[in-house]
Amino acid sequence: MASGPIMKVPICLVENDKEQLTVNPEALKILEKISQPVIVVAIVGLYRTGKSYLMNLLAGQNNGFPLGSTVRSETKGIWMWCVPHPHKPNHTLVLLDTEGLGDVEKGDPKNDSWIFALAVLLSSCFVYNSMSTINHQALEQLHYVTELTELIRAKSSSTADEIDDSTEFVSFFPDFVWTVRDFTLELKLGECPITEDEYLENALKLIPGKNPKIQNSNMPRECIRHFFPKRKCFVFDRPTSDKNLLAHIEDIPEDQLDHNFLVQAKNFSSHIFTHVKTKTLRQGIIVTGKRLGTLVETYVGAISSGAVPCLENAVTTLAQRENSAAVQKAADRYKEQMTRRVRFPTDTLQELLDVHAGCEREAIAVFMEHSFKDENQEFYKQLLGTIEKKKENFILENEEASVKYCQDELKQLSQPLMENISRGIFSVSGGHKLYLEAKKKVEQDYKLVPRKGVKANDVLQSFLQSQMVLEESILQSDKALTDGEKAIAVEQAQKEAAEKENELLKQKQKEQQQKMEDQERSFKENMAQLREKMERERENILREQERMLAHKLKIQEELLKEGFRKKSAELSEEINRLKQEIETTKSNEPTLFSQFLDAVGNVLMLTMPGPGKMVGLGMKLLGSQKK
Repeated sequence: MASGPIMKVPICLVENDKEQLTVNPEALKILEKISQPVIVVAIVGLYRTGKSYLMNLLAGQNNGFPLGSTVRSETKGIWMWCVPHPHKPNHTLVLLDTEGLGDVEKGDPKNDSWIFALAVLLSSCFVYNSMSTINHQALEQLHYVTELTELIRAKSSSTADEIDDSTEFVSFFPDFVWTVRDFTLELKLGECPITEDEYLENALKLIPGKNPKIQNSNMPRECIRHFFPKRKCFVFDRPTSDKNLLAHIEDIPEDQLDHNFLVQAKNFSSHIFTHVKTKTLRQGIIVTGKRLGTLVETYVGAISSGAVPCLENAVTTLAQRENSAAVQKAADRYKEQMTRRVRFPTDTLQELLDVHAGCEREAIAVFMEHSFKDENQEFYKQLLGTIEKKKENFILENEEASVKYCQDELKQLSQPLMENISRGIFSVSGGHKLYLEAKKKVEQDYKLVPRKGVKANDVLQSFLQSQMVLEESILQSDKALTDGEKAIAVEQAQKEAAEKENELLKQKQKEQQQKMEDQERSFKENMAQLREKMERERENILREQERMLAHKLKIQEELLKEGFRKKSAELSEEINRLKQEIETTKSNEPTLFSQFLDAVGNVLMLTMPGPGKMVGLGMKLLGSQKK
């Protein structure tokens, strides 16, 4: 695995000790190291139905998940095996094998329900494994699906007075695959051959009648149809008719297994590898191994505390962790690139600001890539403040490097001058003229020194100011000059000093203007990147809503065909609500962008120095005009 440890054997992810669920820290360490997107396949079903065999098949191994050959359930809790995805480069296939449902040794039946719910929440493909046929009894055994509305919550704010948020399960539930083992029936409906998928869909049709038993029987059918829009079915013949061989199927060579079973197993694997997509959360948030670990911790933590696992809470927790890490990653990228690209001292401030612009652009892009659900731009604000501080530190470091370099150069160039002063060379008649010539040569030689940096004039000015008292002394002791000439010389020296001070002031004003322009440039670019991200997120929400609407319309159409007009009519309220949400999402871009401008303006005014505050105020005004 390119970005994670190679697992030779599975490891327990969620331990189930005395029917108390806890997360295995060693498994979390493995997930922490997987930065790739993950495709998560979880399998559930009654114990001793061959679930582990299918998981080993997907892992490309005969052994791994324990198969067992007795009536005792071998797997406890949820076991995990992370392997490189065989068809998708830079993706990790995470296989989750769950303990068998309906273990007679269990005291708390709710424990099975939590295992079932966790498998749904964590997977991108949920495999339900059963034996013989999909009949009334098989559907009754799948009663766990009817309990999901009590065990899972989509939104943290859901209350009894609000619309049941289980209507939104379809937006984040995994694909549903039903595998039927030791299947002995013919795939026919009447006399017409049917596919495996048609067999499943026919079994999921509602049974007419108002009898309570019939209504209870319909509940799992309704839940599967409502919650899982993508459904698939695979039937498997018995692997072998020899019971002795069946007990050790992992050791049987392929040529001793039933040919049909091998073909069916190959078709199952091919579907999983080809069609099952990356695990994603609401609004297209891609799940990596590290993020999967956070989800497991959050969900199991909720269950252990007696709460109901909530997707919105889990995403919020995940966002807090990921956004904090994204800020650090982006800040590290900025510092790393600045350190690599800047050679101190830079010749001008603009040279440094140009490098900063490129490094900041990269850092913001890193943040945009790894952040999501950044409410009120909290982490974006944090990153801006961090980059601004680092930029100021680089500016200060650049100035210090310039000062040191210039002082060293000037010390070397002025050494002959200082030695002549010490020897009294200029303490003679006409010495002032000789001093001016020597000082002028120092200045001219200093100007020829390359890449002195931003403090070149400051250092020179400090040097000249340090010479003023000495120069005045030499001037006053020069007997070759009259009092009038001395007065003129003093006036000339003061004039030159004033000119140099003025040059320094103009340079500082220019640098201040450059900083202002850099911040304007910076936040225009950042605004463009943020707006693009907001638009992508809006499109993700829209696609999600449209998928939900299409699914609801399909269910409504099927119910009408099956004669359930009342149930079909009951869906109309949900369908109308979804249509309104879609229209709101389509029309709220201007409002979102004005809110964005206002929020970013607040960020700049809070985190930036003087010029940035002005930019921020301008963005707030622009935002208010667009409302």
